[in-house]
Amino acid sequence: MESSLGLLLVLISSVAIHIGQAQDQKEFISLDCGLPANELSPYKEAHTKLLFSSDENFIQSGKNGRVQANREREFLKPYRTLRYFPNGTRNCYSLTVEKGRNHLIRAFFTYANYDGFDNNPNFDLYLGPNLWETIDFQGQVKSVRAEMLHIPTSNSLQICLVKTGTTIPFISTLEIRPMGNDSYVTDSGSLNLFFRRYFTESKNYIRYANDIYDRAWLPYFQTEWTQISTTLQVNNSNSYIPPKDALSTAAIPTNSSAPLTIQWNSSYVNNQYYFYIHFAEIQELKKKDSREFNITWNGKVILSSFIPPKFRAHTVFAESPGTCDGGDCSLQLIRTNRSTLPPLLSALEVYTVIQFPQSETNEIDVIAVQNIKITYGISRISWQGDPCVPQWLMWDGLSCSTTDMSTPPRITHLNLSSSGLTGTITDGIKNLTSLETLDLSNNNLIGEVPDFLGNMKSLVFINISMNDLSGLIPQTLQRKGLKLFSQGNPGLCLSGSCLPPKPKSFPVAIIVSVLSVAISIIGILVLTLVLRKKNPSTVAAQRRPPSISSVNVTYANSPASSIQTNKRSFTYSEVISMTNNFQRVVGEGGFGIVYHGALNVYGQVAVKLLSQSSTQGYKEFKAEVDLLMRVHHTNLVSLIGYCNEGDHLALIYEFVPNGDLRQHLSGKGGRSIINWGTRLRIVVEAASGLEYLHTGCIPPMVHRDVKTTNILLDERFKARLADFGLSRSFPVGNESHVSTIIAGTSGYLDPEYYRTNRLTEKSDVYSFGIVLLEMITNQPVIDQSREKSHITEWVGFEVNSGDIRSIMDPNLQEDYDSDSAWRIFDLAMSCANASSKRRPSMSQVVVELKECLASEILRRNMMNRGRMEARSSAEVTVLVDTEMFPVAR
Repeated sequence: MESSLGLLLVLISSVAIHIGQAQDQKEFISLDCGLPANELSPYKEAHTKLLFSSDENFIQSGKNGRVQANREREFLKPYRTLRYFPNGTRNCYSLTVEKGRNHLIRAFFTYANYDGFDNNPNFDLYLGPNLWETIDFQGQVKSVRAEMLHIPTSNSLQICLVKTGTTIPFISTLEIRPMGNDSYVTDSGSLNLFFRRYFTESKNYIRYANDIYDRAWLPYFQTEWTQISTTLQVNNSNSYIPPKDALSTAAIPTNSSAPLTIQWNSSYVNNQYYFYIHFAEIQELKKKDSREFNITWNGKVILSSFIPPKFRAHTVFAESPGTCDGGDCSLQLIRTNRSTLPPLLSALEVYTVIQFPQSETNEIDVIAVQNIKITYGISRISWQGDPCVPQWLMWDGLSCSTTDMSTPPRITHLNLSSSGLTGTITDGIKNLTSLETLDLSNNNLIGEVPDFLGNMKSLVFINISMNDLSGLIPQTLQRKGLKLFSQGNPGLCLSGSCLPPKPKSFPVAIIVSVLSVAISIIGILVLTLVLRKKNPSTVAAQRRPPSISSVNVTYANSPASSIQTNKRSFTYSEVISMTNNFQRVVGEGGFGIVYHGALNVYGQVAVKLLSQSSTQGYKEFKAEVDLLMRVHHTNLVSLIGYCNEGDHLALIYEFVPNGDLRQHLSGKGGRSIINWGTRLRIVVEAASGLEYLHTGCIPPMVHRDVKTTNILLDERFKARLADFGLSRSFPVGNESHVSTIIAGTSGYLDPEYYRTNRLTEKSDVYSFGIVLLEMITNQPVIDQSREKSHITEWVGFEVNSGDIRSIMDPNLQEDYDSDSAWRIFDLAMSCANASSKRRPSMSQVVVELKECLASEILRRNMMNRGRMEARSSAEVTVLVDTEMFPVAR
């Protein structure tokens, strides 16, 4: 939030938004907070042309609000809605960013009496575990802005609103802009924006797209100055890339002998300042003329005899922060004796240093507890933001160890007693390597007690009492120094206590009684067998599908009990029944034939049966069951159950009726040809499923067989990633890969993985790049009839002409935006780079695809309306207290 700026603060009654040629918004995050789900998202804001999306997928709490109806016309669209937080102390947005990269982070708050109470809210804004800003409307301001430049220490960014009094926190927009890493470098800490100005008599302010980083530049001018300007192009190619429009004008003192002075003051006398001064000589100087000046900061020369370069940007900046005596600051440009012309100034940025001393909780612990939260569907409102710090906002049920503020805290105690947990004890717990006590009592947990609990060396107390756990308690949990409470689990027993009792001698009378009962039972069984031979339905039930009639598989080392799952186990006879004796084949893969089936509870299902010729066996079967047991994502096929009876192995899935992506690209089997927009949405959803495997699972997973035939489409053409038999976990922490036997599909297989046997998540990224090329071209991945047989070689050769149409699927009939097509092509080739280090992450892929989809939605909306969106140049008002908040007239 910007403070009083002394002479810099002037009332600007109205300004016109200055719109330049549209530029790419790659990696931008622009959230319209509180935008209802039934409104278009994302949408293009008419004035800045920025794409704003709803914030619903980035926060789990809060309610939608809207400024008073009679005041909506005062504000541009993103600032008319808001999200407010009447419940809980801390409510947090969770955003994916690039670790170690500088980011511009900006939040807007527009009150406009949305609640009708006219109560001027006051609350705190946190970045992770650290206080960023106090948002204070006590001064009767309409809106407040908080903006900083910050380098995240992890790939997750938490922006939190914290209630500090009786008023309710709220937020209007949240914007994240990745910056260049070779600019705005500090000794320590982050940079909180104090002000940003360009010097002109114009009333236009500059923002995106004239500034590629979407920095907002306010115009400012003093009466004792004269403006100079140019219509020629000014080169802005330095590390800071100041907007060209800011460089095309400059201020000079009207009295050519006088210094050009900028002054400001702050009540925070200990502020440390970094400043960035942008210059360009924009006048054609005569031979006898020269412009040279000294730059002073609070009377001290920081740069002498400076000559601004001709029609080229040059930025002077403070390498170390400076302070101002008594809070009064002065920056002066003073003409030297050799100069014939006065000093000039194009633009100025001033920031204060903000320290974030509290380290975030250990990243592996955070990932682990987040996955525990997802697995059990824990919806506690306190489980937002950093789990451990600040301590007064620590998550309920957690305790953490903290040595000092610079050391990441570790989670040491986890209490989920009486939390309504269902399913098995999740293996995500084992990643909490500093855990000392674990309380899972009074829940509805089932299955066996896992061995890993006893192998957690720091764990000294476990309470699993009052659940429905079963089986033997592992020997590892009976080690010295570990206290285990397990009462109230009727099916759970210590080693040896579950053995059947020794046989005892029976009286003769009892033996006779037992024999008579046995004879009766044998008679009944014989009669049943006779009747079955006469029953046609029994004969049909004995039929087996040809694919498994002679399968000979042994599982001596893989008993059924090794599959730890809370999914339903089906008998083979139930499988025969649900498939109507394997009547309808709907597909075939490496595991075997897939049959259509039906279950009363689930409706239609797909039953995948292990075949005799399958290259996959029990290991892959178990891998798929184990993976799908613990993953829950809308873009992954759901496992309903399995059959593991003798030599009969089957997996029962939800039925996905619209086939696979490959069929709809080719139109085979009577499938429809899908348009460009639908293709984009499908690959966004498939990429989201992969991103979940890579970042949302503990441990993370590599699919290893990503291809168009494994992207299934439901009745609404929503994508479901399928076939996880080859999936493998990959390491986290210092290890970057896992060595494994090569597996996958020819053409989609990562060449680096094939060459080195080193599997990483980037192997999936490569395969997904091939999927994108298929989506664009509708060409085979490998075609020996082509001069360039592999699709990557073929598209690279074809687009050398510079015409994207040369590779686009002709079935699209050129109904696509060429810019969008080029972006997808560039993304696909980046994914399919021969070097895994040069491939993007799946998170980056998802962001890029969503941008393309948003552009396509906007294009189609325009077409449907029959007219282009109006390019308005409506005037706006900028309020003094925010300096750049756009308000419509």
